[in-house]
Amino acid sequence: MDNIKITKKSFYIKNSHGDLMAADIRYPDTESKLPLIIFCHGFKGFKDWGGFPYMADKLAAAGNFVLSFNFSYNGTGEKPEEQSEFTRLDLFAKNTFSREQDDLQSVIDYAVNNKEGFGFDKNKIYLIGHSRGGGAVILKAGEDRRIKKLVTLASVNRFNRYNESMLKKWKEAGYIESLNTRTNQLMRMDYTLVEDLIANPEKLDIQQAVSELKIPYLIIHGMQDLSVDYSDAEDLYARSSKDLTELFLLEYTGHTFGIEHPFKGTTIAFDEVIKRIVDFLGDNNKSN
Repeated sequence: MDNIKITKKSFYIKNSHGDLMAADIRYPDTESKLPLIIFCHGFKGFKDWGGFPYMADKLAAAGNFVLSFNFSYNGTGEKPEEQSEFTRLDLFAKNTFSREQDDLQSVIDYAVNNKEGFGFDKNKIYLIGHSRGGGAVILKAGEDRRIKKLVTLASVNRFNRYNESMLKKWKEAGYIESLNTRTNQLMRMDYTLVEDLIANPEKLDIQQAVSELKIPYLIIHGMQDLSVDYSDAEDLYARSSKDLTELFLLEYTGHTFGIEHPFKGTTIAFDEVIKRIVDFLGDNNKSN
């Protein structure tokens, strides 16, 4: 797998709101129709964070097209040099869960329309999401029948993770600020994020969506995750169809499986995560 040449191409995808989203696709040199994996980053994340490109290369080498992208309001800029920097905190402040659903739908539609001319198998479209991106892919897999397999990494089991005191202060001020400990930036989130949850309780109900999934689903979570407790993974598994779902809990690792940004090399835990994904997505017995 390490000796396979991987081609990477970068481009932009326009979402339904008219915004441009930076995207990359990786694939091995082959004439065969391969599955398409779409990867979604999480909160304060981006497609090139830490080991995500490393993972994308490994998944491509295993025989897949791998498309990763930046959500339109994730806070990064459009220019290549800005795609890993939070230069658009004005957009980050206005982000909502529904907007991320719209973004992901636009990416899937773009891929299916195949405007880039890539030779993937439209009957084998898989989603992978990390953290908040895990919640996003669960919701999308529940409503889009074109999605055939699902993987979540350190996923949340609900979007509303805010206590009453926090919500009260948030509403009164109109925003809250979250410190990015890596960049020391205060990242504002407008109250519109909460209003989106209030206005769309069914559309954004991860727990209900996972209970209705009818496709193979792999849940991966670190048991030392301090950002999203592994009990979220256990809850997702408890609500899912047991004949279609696998739960893999890793001991002695956390929210990013030991990976940092900038990328300083892989870890035993992260390589095990990738191996589990490759085995799961490549298992023909689990295909619909």
